[in-house]
Amino acid sequence: MAGVSITAGLPIGIGIARNTSIGTALLWLLPAAALLVVGGSAVDHIRWRRTRYRMTPGRVELRTGILVSKHRSLQRDRVRAVDITADPLLRGFGLVAVRIGTGEQSEAGEGSVVLRPVPAAVGESLRRELLDRTHPETSADGALAVLDPAWIRYAPVSFLAPALGASAFGGVLQVSEWFGLQSGVIAWVGSLFRGVPVLTMIAVLVAAALVVGAVASLGLWVEMWWNYRLEREPGTLRVRRGLFTTRSISIEEARVRGVELVEPLGVRLSGAARVDAVATGMAAAKGDDDKSDRRTLLPAAPLSIARRVAADVLREPESPLDAVHLTGHPVAARGRRLRWALSSVVVLDAVLVLLGALLTDVLLHIAWVSALVLVPVAVVLAVDAYRGLGHGLGERYLVARSGTVRRATVALQRGGIIGWTFRQSVFQRRAGLATVIATTAAGAGAYAVPDAGSDDGLALAAAAVPGLLEPFLEPASTVPTNGAFVGT
Repeated sequence: MAGVSITAGLPIGIGIARNTSIGTALLWLLPAAALLVVGGSAVDHIRWRRTRYRMTPGRVELRTGILVSKHRSLQRDRVRAVDITADPLLRGFGLVAVRIGTGEQSEAGEGSVVLRPVPAAVGESLRRELLDRTHPETSADGALAVLDPAWIRYAPVSFLAPALGASAFGGVLQVSEWFGLQSGVIAWVGSLFRGVPVLTMIAVLVAAALVVGAVASLGLWVEMWWNYRLEREPGTLRVRRGLFTTRSISIEEARVRGVELVEPLGVRLSGAARVDAVATGMAAAKGDDDKSDRRTLLPAAPLSIARRVAADVLREPESPLDAVHLTGHPVAARGRRLRWALSSVVVLDAVLVLLGALLTDVLLHIAWVSALVLVPVAVVLAVDAYRGLGHGLGERYLVARSGTVRRATVALQRGGIIGWTFRQSVFQRRAGLATVIATTAAGAGAYAVPDAGSDDGLALAAAAVPGLLEPFLEPASTVPTNGAFVGT
């Protein structure tokens, strides 16, 4: 509560002091902060005194509430994950937060029970007890992957780096505004670039933002992945990581339906990839405090290690991502990507030209420079996206690959597919293409094979899950001559 009062009171106090005096600001803020700390602590104390939880052979129950009493109950056999987190404040007192989840999504977060805080030993005991089921066919194989500090080199090439750089610039402007110095900061930056062309100034500022973002991404990576360890316990896969905030994420092996190899552009050019689990019961509850992705089993690491971890997670001698041959997509799919990429550049330049004609000639110069740069980049990315398209069927897995800025290759168990969706736009029908979407209860819920040939897409779906699609297919002799298909 003290941290909340400082965070909220600092900008307010600066604003009051600017218009009055520091003494007046303190006179207003100190009583308010004391009331917030004392009152908030008292409310939490009463709430914790009225909070009870218990585990019966069949259920996990939680009772809490002050004015409104809440009773939440979960069936133990539906518990899919028990995650343990501890931020620096909890760790300082030897406490943890335990999230017990069934993977169900709801507006009120009814698919999970959160115990915050409990002693660390109690949290670990709860995790073992709730996930201790009979798994005669599984064993504890120990560590599947451990942290290699050299993996930090992939942090600056992620898309997070430029976002962090832009946030840092925005933060400087916001803080300077609190102290009434924003105009001075802008004037100081302008004086540094006096006599320098506008385009050069923009290039320098962008480069500075990228450097700041790269440094920030290194720090964030260390905080998230320090002490990383992926290990197999009887019946579960467990990921442990974190420097200041520690996290322990458990995934029941029986719920794993596949893996996804994710290669963001910068990471892919560096020869690396990360591994995500495709598993049921991995949905995050609304309002969850821990915003990290629970599906990530391996951070960005060399591609050979990522493929080896994918095979170990699936208990396969060879990763399906390597074993299954991928079939390319029709040339018409390349045309669609080229048109989309070039259309995006045209729209962007049209907006710049319009604003330039109305406001300033600088935007006109930015428009033609961006066209020179973005058109070849768009073409290269579109061709790369086409070359990345592929799909294939193995004995147990459907493998699909797509994307260029974020290339993802998913290996999905054929037994985990519960339905199919076929999507065709007007332009796809004219080109003889279709997007085939495998529906599953695991992971993202649906995995697409975009812009496959119409016949190839139907054949893929029919072969992947025999008997599921046949009732909706017509014999080839009755298929309409315009190339459309009948399905659902």
